[in-house]
Amino acid sequence: MRSLVARFLGDESGATAIEYGLIAGLIFLAIIGGVGLFSAKTTETYDKIGTSIGGVL
Repeated sequence: MRSLVARFLGDESGATAIEYGLIAGLIFLAIIGGVGLFSAKTTETYDKIGTSIGGVL
């Protein structure tokens, strides 16, 4: 019984999985933030182009 408890207390595989999950979550948030900024700038650029072309036609 003692060896089972000692093995359970020494096992760190769950902590490693949690760390990987947190890292993946932070990377996901960074990607979503970057895509949001990129899409806003892209929309702004296309609006400017559309306004410029609309004035010519």
